[in-house]
Amino acid sequence: MVQQERAARTRESLMRAAAEVFAEEGFVPATLGTISRRAGVSTGALHFHFENKQALARAVEAASLATLHRITRQAEEHHSSPLPCLAAAGNALLHALEQDIVVRAGFQLVGPAPWRTDPLDLRGAWQRWVETLLHTARRQGALAGGVSPAAAAAAVVAATVGFAALGRTDPRWLSPRTLAQYWDLLLPRLTPHPATPPAPAAPAAPAAPAAPGVREGRSGPGGRGTAPHGPRRPRRP
Repeated sequence: MVQQERAARTRESLMRAAAEVFAEEGFVPATLGTISRRAGVSTGALHFHFENKQALARAVEAASLATLHRITRQAEEHHSSPLPCLAAAGNALLHALEQDIVVRAGFQLVGPAPWRTDPLDLRGAWQRWVETLLHTARRQGALAGGVSPAAAAAAVVAATVGFAALGRTDPRWLSPRTLAQYWDLLLPRLTPHPATPPAPAAPAAPAAPAAPGVREGRSGPGGRGTAPHGPRRPRRP
């Protein structure tokens, strides 16, 4: 049991060291010698656990994917409404990209490469989860009309990757205030707004009272309803 625990710790150290080197140098320039020295083990010990550099990269990606699944599962457990669930998962993923070198390296390894025989598309997995969640929101009437779940998911993934890239050199991009401002801009666009009821008709204005001395009826010069001009003079024979 002690030997198994030691082997597991060594494997974890190697994977984390590989993630650090991949994140700093990229996959192609990274060497097994650099990774083994970073982990504090011999190259022979590295080969005991991992056949080659590709195997190390796949282990980093698998660990990153497991973290992504944990983040989305916890968001679903704590939020019954789709849009708050999306915001919670997005913030948790960005926090992991900032704090966890394995997650950050896993997302950086995404992309076509000759060594990738069975790649784990982390960005694709994140985008599919977001799109599925937004489809659920639309079925529940919780997504604004005219919003495409696919287009909105692409926008969320682009923002996630962009914040993570910018945050590597400027931590302010991953600050709670910046993320809150982002969701304050996005969520109102995704949230349906109740229809505004028509304004009630204005009451008819009361009729103005007739002027003193004016009879009701047809008005106008010589018409009925005009005030008399005094007694009529008798006609001359």
